[in-house]
This record gives sequence, structure tokens and C-alpha cells, in this order.
Amino acid sequence: MTVLYTAEVTSSGDGRKGRVSSSDGVLDLGLDAPKEVGGSGERTNPEQLFAAGYAACFHSALRLSAREARVRLEEEPAVTARVHLERDDSGYGISADLTVRMPGVAAQAARELVERAHARCPYSRAVRGNVRVGIELAG
Repeated sequence: MTVLYTAEVTSSGDGRKGRVSSSDGVLDLGLDAPKEVGGSGERTNPEQLFAAGYAACFHSALRLSAREARVRLEEEPAVTARVHLERDDSGYGISADLTVRMPGVAAQAARELVERAHARCPYSRAVRGNVRVGIELAG
């Protein structure tokens, strides 16, 4: 593969309760763990950042798939990503659930577009076989 872009972000401070900043200065955020795992929940956390990236990436892959299939999107589709921090006897892990809304697109066509998007989305490809990803089509 040919590298098209490289995002460089440095974590400093106390990891989940520290800070992340990008080399270009566009991203500069304080982090905190969610309340559910002992943090204050007052700042963003790694799971929210992953969910934001996954939702945006999948949304782009969905729109590209619709264009290629010549499916007209009457209304703007939306993708919601829920990233779950989990723990078992071997340690921590994540899983993800995506909810895709495609108003005005027939159910079968929407399912086909979601399958195409899931096959091409770089986030889906990166986690395939390692992270459980559920995808739901919402009305």
C-alpha cells in the first residue's frame, strides 16, 4: 500500500488522564477516564475518539458506496458508533456497534450499501477479525 497521509499524535501526562496533541497542532485535548471506570468523565476519552473516527470513516465509505452504486440519497445518511470498553479474565478490549440511518433508501439497497461500506472502510478493515463489530440499519 502507498501511504497517503500520516496522523501523528502524542500522548503525554497520565495516559487516560493525560493529554493528546497532534504534530500539526490541530488536535490538542485533555483526556479523562469515563466515570464508569473511575474517572471524572469531564473530558473526552480514547473510546470516544475511536468512535468519532470510526463513525466518520464509515459514513464516508457509505457515501462513496452509494455514489458508485448510483443510489440517490434523498436525505443525509447518519452513522452512530458506540465503542465499548470491556474487560475479561485476560484483560481489556473493545467492541463496536454501528447504527446506520439511510432515510429514503429501500431496505435491501441499504443493506448492500452497508456491506460495501464495511468492506472498504479503513477502520472496519483494521479491526476485522480482532474486534466484534455489530451493524444495525435503523429506520
